[in-house]
Amino acid sequence: MSKTKPKWDAIFISLEKWRDDLKCEEPSVTTVAERYRRDPWAVLVSTILSLRTKDEVTLAASGRLLEKAGEPQLLAAMQEEKIIKLIYPAGFYRNKAASLKKIAAILLEQYDGKVPSSMDALLALPGVGRKTANLVLSEAFNIDSMCVDIHVHRITNRCGWVCSGSPEETEMTLREILPLKYWKRINYLLVLYGQRLCRPVSPFCSCCVISRHCLRKGVGKQR
Repeated sequence: MSKTKPKWDAIFISLEKWRDDLKCEEPSVTTVAERYRRDPWAVLVSTILSLRTKDEVTLAASGRLLEKAGEPQLLAAMQEEKIIKLIYPAGFYRNKAASLKKIAAILLEQYDGKVPSSMDALLALPGVGRKTANLVLSEAFNIDSMCVDIHVHRITNRCGWVCSGSPEETEMTLREILPLKYWKRINYLLVLYGQRLCRPVSPFCSCCVISRHCLRKGVGKQR
């Protein structure tokens, strides 16, 4: 990691302004969370469906499934093939359907049909990793959580804010150095930034709004 402490306030002010100027729609999970009044089941369902899936597909699939299975009891009673039809064409729809059915059964058996609000309990559910668990804790329970995906991992390492070999390691490092007030925002901002500008290959460094805070580690060809 760089010996210079990142200027977090300046970094996040620049990223927030950049996103505001784009006038982008909210991420799919955030939209579902707001639409269903932060209902933990709706958030968990949409978060699982969002993995490797575009936002517009996630929104549509989440809406179809939650209309028919707005609580774990209803989904647990569904045939898996019906779940598959409702969430298609979400990425890995068959695996997700199987995981959701198992999750619904576990929630009914162990948690009185409610989504748990602890990291350990969420991670014990089928198909739930740290990224999913953190997003559920943040969007459904308003708990300060840090969702680190491949975009956050790549950008924070590229900028030199961390030096880590995996998203999980990046999360643990950021928990030590990133002010708590930015934990929920880092994924929200850097995912879009990684999609639009700070791409894995040939990033648009000439358009970067945080270039003064970036060491450009591992950056080859630039635009």
